[in-house]
Amino acid sequence: MPATRLPTIRVEKPWGRHALWPGFADASGAPVGEIWFETPAGMGNDLLVKYLFTSERLSIQVHPDDPAARAAGYPRGKDEAWVVLAAEPDATIGIGLTRTVSADELRAAALDGSIETLLDWRPVRVGDVIYSPAGTVHAIGAGLTLIEVQQSLDLTYRLYDYGRPRELHLDAGLAVSERGPFIRQTTARMLDAARSVLVEGGKFVLERVTPHAGQALTLPLDRPGLLIPVSGGGRIDGAAFSAGQCWLVEGRADIDCAAGSDVLFAYPGADVIPTLLV
Repeated sequence: MPATRLPTIRVEKPWGRHALWPGFADASGAPVGEIWFETPAGMGNDLLVKYLFTSERLSIQVHPDDPAARAAGYPRGKDEAWVVLAAEPDATIGIGLTRTVSADELRAAALDGSIETLLDWRPVRVGDVIYSPAGTVHAIGAGLTLIEVQQSLDLTYRLYDYGRPRELHLDAGLAVSERGPFIRQTTARMLDAARSVLVEGGKFVLERVTPHAGQALTLPLDRPGLLIPVSGGGRIDGAAFSAGQCWLVEGRADIDCAAGSDVLFAYPGADVIPTLLV
């Protein structure tokens, strides 16, 4: 099946921006915080890709894992990963807690706002990749442009929102929260000169690929993937692609990248596809 370019959805957010990112028109009305790439119904939709643009901190939040989400009537949980494209000098992401606390302590901190200082705010810079498993209490900070790859689930439990007039979900959120420090690390590893693995071992794999002209990107038919051009461009199955797009790939796709292009590739599962570039 030929590769399919996915349509975008612009999502307004109070913490968003008017100036976005090359490849996207700036927001003329309310600030835009997210741009989603929508997978058509009936096609591979295990994963979702977004761009995020932040001018303020996002809510402190948590997502359910697969069993908790299914118990609540959803098809899957929500692990996610962030690739930092731009970061102001003092940009941070809060991930995990600075110490282990009880459920009652975490609830009290969410109610009185001290959860903001209990969250472990870590500095981030361009090129950083963070994998956040379901259950991790987290918040993305201000001054960031990110690509987010996640399990396809639109379900967020807000624990604290800095006084913004939005709904909180303390009971559901606390029930699925890990109440201690974040210890999982993501370390890139090179497979060959054209391929490095950024995320593996969780619910999906995220790779950076830089295929040479004439090479083919090959996928197993039972595992569709998402091609995310970060910079540069090229052609996929004869169609032109460029930064700011996302393409659904099912089966075999022939890709020709322009020199210097940076392309991400995401697909469900914990294990890396053994042969991707041929």
